[in-house]
Amino acid sequence: MKIVIFGATGDVGSATILEAVHRGHDVTAVARNADKLAALPDQVARESLDVLTQPAKVAELMARHDIAISALRPASGSEGLLVDMSQILLDAARKTKTPIYLTGGAATLKLADGSGHTVLSAPGFLPDAVRPIAKACAAQDALFDQYEDVQWTCLRPPAMLFAGEKTGQYVRGTDTLIPDHDGMARISFADFGVSMVDLVEDDTPTQQRFTVGYQTQAAVA
Repeated sequence: MKIVIFGATGDVGSATILEAVHRGHDVTAVARNADKLAALPDQVARESLDVLTQPAKVAELMARHDIAISALRPASGSEGLLVDMSQILLDAARKTKTPIYLTGGAATLKLADGSGHTVLSAPGFLPDAVRPIAKACAAQDALFDQYEDVQWTCLRPPAMLFAGEKTGQYVRGTDTLIPDHDGMARISFADFGVSMVDLVEDDTPTQQRFTVGYQTQAAVA
């Protein structure tokens, strides 16, 4: 499968690339920083571009691939650009008829305590420092409903993403955080990459939102 991955040099993007390459897919990595692209595996094709200023190039790249994946995240202080970048990708997917899998955010996920609160709405749940990106992710999530003619899928991470080992063991859910044995919703970047490629390969119906996380036997009992 030919896959183009936008935001390829970030933690999520690079983990997704490694997993896709491991499974034998033909991967093109897209990012602004050519130096960071150079550090990717040799078999990965590279494209240096700015999604915000080169929307025509975005569509051109999508047209040459079977699947598009977005792991884009704006720099701190520019969180609102997440919506603009996502819109450009969705417009390109609409134009080229390319299925697109986008990394969302945990902001709109419900807490597992039955309170009805989401990560964003729950009092005191989020530190002030991460509220700007959480609000941007909520706005991104609302954007999807404007693209009923696009084959989009959104994968929302749990509350915590961390640098850790690849286990391949995780639980997939929809609109609620998946708590681990200690009540914390978490997954490693490596396993989030696994879960993204699993979604692509599973050929799940599009226009759906998913989340993933670890859940040990102790949490289920």
